[in-house]
Amino acid sequence: MNNPKVVVLILSYNGIRYLEDAVPSYLANDYPNFEVVVIDNGSTDGTEEYVRRNWAEVFVLRTEKNLGYSGGFNFGLDHAFNRLGADYVLITNNDVVADRQAASALVSAAETDPQIGFVSGKVYYHDRPDTLQTVGKYEDPIRWNGEHIGGRMRDEGQFEHIAERIFVDDIFMLVSREVYSRAGGYDTTFRFQAEEFDWQARAKQMGFKVFYTPKAKIWHKESMTIGKNSAFKAFYDARNPMLVILKHRPPDYFRRYFWRHFRRGVFRTSLVQLKQLRPWVGLRIWQGFLSGIYWGLRNKQFTLRHFINV
Repeated sequence: MNNPKVVVLILSYNGIRYLEDAVPSYLANDYPNFEVVVIDNGSTDGTEEYVRRNWAEVFVLRTEKNLGYSGGFNFGLDHAFNRLGADYVLITNNDVVADRQAASALVSAAETDPQIGFVSGKVYYHDRPDTLQTVGKYEDPIRWNGEHIGGRMRDEGQFEHIAERIFVDDIFMLVSREVYSRAGGYDTTFRFQAEEFDWQARAKQMGFKVFYTPKAKIWHKESMTIGKNSAFKAFYDARNPMLVILKHRPPDYFRRYFWRHFRRGVFRTSLVQLKQLRPWVGLRIWQGFLSGIYWGLRNKQFTLRHFINV
């Protein structure tokens, strides 16, 4: 297939001020066979009308209520693969500016191996355009999904090789039709945060690979919709990675993760928030942690071995 069809999905909730940069940057891409779809995820700021007024070539897919990050993208994935006949979907945030070769570079890497299910590239900070936010994730022996490779490093050409990754962030991420057909889309249990961690873990169990290419680049304004240090984000950060480990790893692995997460991610972090006079954030961390435990109990995921070595 010379130029497989790509549909760029931009999810936006009350994000007109970000679309004015993101949409033109994707429309300027040099890939010869793509279209851009904006998912208006229940916005109340006139997003649908704004996009139609400014970019006639962009299709707007509107939900009548906010379906969350995973639900909003699932709505778009269904449309892109099942109605538009996409071979690949490029999932992307609205708070980014894409390089004009981004789509071409992602497809070029994906086409090298049919088992590649996901491809991402270089993500830079928008306010520090030569500084990397991520070029993939390290594997962590406890958390599985580790820290960002290249995080906060100046790009000096040290990540110039196409490579397989354990996981990648979905700030921008090319997804193949095959992985969608077999593994489905996002699990809406993960309304926000860790949704791509779960999706990639599920696909990797089916034999799919996660890749990185240095030729695909974007600049990210970082957590502009949900807030980088918000109580909202703190809740899901405390809850969702724990659910991924519970779903996909054996009880002894979860046990190690759970107790470390309790000591460092919940207890210690909530104390830090209290000292910083942000007790509401600490409270949401505890609520997220307890919500994760409740989910496991309600769905009968826990055994005694998940908590103690028996």
